[in-house]
Amino acid sequence: MLKFIIQWSVSRRVAVLGAAVAVALAGGWAMLQTPVDAIPDLSDAQVIVMTEWPGQAPQLVEDQVTYPLSTEMLKVPHTKVVRGMSQFGLSAVFVVFEDGTDLYWARSRVLEYLNGVRDRLPAGTAPMLGPDATGVGWVMQYILADTTGRLNLSELRGLEDWTVRPALTAVRGVAEIASLGGFEKQYQIAVDPAKLLAYRIPISRVVDAVRSANEDVGGRVLELGGAEYVVRGRGRFANAADMRAVSLGTGPGGAPITVDDVATVEIGPELRRGIAELNGNGEIVTGWVVMRFGENPLAVINRVKDKMATLERALPPGVVFVEGYDRSELIEHAIATLREKLVEESVIVALVALVFLLHASSALVATRRVDGVPRHAGARTQRQHHVAGRHRHRHRGDDRRRDRDGRELP
Repeated sequence: MLKFIIQWSVSRRVAVLGAAVAVALAGGWAMLQTPVDAIPDLSDAQVIVMTEWPGQAPQLVEDQVTYPLSTEMLKVPHTKVVRGMSQFGLSAVFVVFEDGTDLYWARSRVLEYLNGVRDRLPAGTAPMLGPDATGVGWVMQYILADTTGRLNLSELRGLEDWTVRPALTAVRGVAEIASLGGFEKQYQIAVDPAKLLAYRIPISRVVDAVRSANEDVGGRVLELGGAEYVVRGRGRFANAADMRAVSLGTGPGGAPITVDDVATVEIGPELRRGIAELNGNGEIVTGWVVMRFGENPLAVINRVKDKMATLERALPPGVVFVEGYDRSELIEHAIATLREKLVEESVIVALVALVFLLHASSALVATRRVDGVPRHAGARTQRQHHVAGRHRHRHRGDDRRRDRDGRELP
């Protein structure tokens, strides 16, 4: 079989060269398109169901949220393991699938079964799927820093939440931007219990009044003078003053009672359960880039960096991005090491093949003999063969003449 392949290749050199060029081009294309990462992703196909239930204890979250979700997720096809975790105001259910299961097929099936269990969950809960990423998808970390010192942590976190994160989330290949650090801005209503008791207003009325006042209401269309006018009621809060003016009813004599009469409204930070700091120099505002499952990490990091360079022009003067963690350096070093070792191995193999091919004993192994003489033998070997033949004929001729002339032989 090997002899036939060699003969076929020698007789069809153009086809062999064309196939070699096609294979080389396909290898170059695969080299440019294949995702390259320094950390192999060996994680299972996993879908996370996150549910927030603010203000509830872990035991209550476990009994009324985590347990119903876990039992329902056991029905999903090709499920291998279902794990649950309950924290203060938060439930997480991890659904692990069998090997070879497509992640997006798994997400669609989990969402299908999740719709059937929503009615059994407590009011105020909103289960949702986690990002379509794995445990090694955290490919990059950036720090939002103010070199001028004019912005505080609350203002930097506001830039992160409302400017930076939406822009970076839109980058192709990014599943999520996880923000950490700083202070999340919120409107806070500090109710005075003594004033509520004096006005005989329960705390529930304050909550309902504020919630219902922060809504836009749709109306109808009026036709006047050949034109249509859309009627609507605008009620969303624009500032803290709008919240102070919310009516809670009337007091003695018909005087209106507002939120400002029973509470203090101000803008403050949300309660924090952790901080982010850098090298012991103080708190920072940072964000983690989570890569989508199956993407090329090196390409995603480069696209995020290009977006950051464009986004810096839209930030206030002095606000810059500082690199915290970048896996691209590790990937490039791994590629350089692999390239170096491949070149070394190629040179060694070429030298070994060259040495063995130039060796006489090794070269004789692959020779093919024709009529008892090696085909690769030179002209000297052929001449020796013919000379030896002439000598054999001459000796036979001499013997015949001696037989005719000498009478001593019969």
